[in-house]
Amino acid sequence: MIETRFTRLFGLERPIVQGGLAHLAYAGLAAAVSNAGGLGQITVASFPDRETLRAEIHSCRGMTDKPFSLNFALGQRPLDDLLDLALEEGVRHVSFTAGNPEAMIKQIQNSGLENEVKILVLVAGVRAAQKAESLGAHTVIAVGYEGGGHLGRDDIGSLVLIPRILDAVKIPVLASGGIGDKRGYAAALALGADGIEMGTRFVATRECIAHANYKQALVAAQETQTVVIERSIGRPARVLQGEWPAKIAALEASDPPPNIQDLLPFIAGERNKRAALEGVLDEGFVWAGQVAGLIHDVPTVRELLDRMSDGAEETFRKLAANIRPA
Repeated sequence: MIETRFTRLFGLERPIVQGGLAHLAYAGLAAAVSNAGGLGQITVASFPDRETLRAEIHSCRGMTDKPFSLNFALGQRPLDDLLDLALEEGVRHVSFTAGNPEAMIKQIQNSGLENEVKILVLVAGVRAAQKAESLGAHTVIAVGYEGGGHLGRDDIGSLVLIPRILDAVKIPVLASGGIGDKRGYAAALALGADGIEMGTRFVATRECIAHANYKQALVAAQETQTVVIERSIGRPARVLQGEWPAKIAALEASDPPPNIQDLLPFIAGERNKRAALEGVLDEGFVWAGQVAGLIHDVPTVRELLDRMSDGAEETFRKLAANIRPA
């Protein structure tokens, strides 16, 4: 097993985190990732109230005795009551994405559990990483332009972004964006990252509840078959190409450009759910990173993590064997 500052801090066997995955990250997938040695996550925004989230936490605990995290996607609706519930239920790993985590981190600090709860924050730039560290985050996840879902506005690829953030903060840094096999895993570690986060690759696993049409679309896709939408409203996000994203792109290219109310019928969460969960890909959109070009099968989570870990270790052994003293 590969051990890093992150695995020691979060009590994990492998420095691999499952991304938030809107509408897909429930107890089953989270438990599978945690049981395989990584850090599985349940996405809080999928739950309408405290009791449904409480039941999901209990369900996850029934499937794993390993650490798992709750992901809070910020900016969609107030989630402070659900954070209180998570703390009340003894959840001790949380992550924050898609917004400013300051208020939520202060909520944890004011709860008296500051020394118990470990916090991850997804960032797409140096300033955001430094801000997260100053607020009390224990780890930042650096997501490059290749990633699926919502991205940063500066279009910085992972190969540049990860070293920049590593140079800017002292806390562990996880690499995200464009990683889906042993080579990406090894490359991230070689850059100095303390681990990786994957989103798109975990969609194409047997334990993920995504519709088979979504999974097979990822297997069939090339790395060139993703597009960035929502740039016109300042929140760029990468999705798989298709009829519906083409409609969004045409609307965004119109003159005058659309406002968010114009776009909302096309980018609403229900459109994502219809495609991701019902498999009606021509009537909605699905999140996908450029790593889709490296996805060729739909394994179990454990099979995926085993071959990535074994492959990364073998890569490092081969590299070491090729290094000769000067």
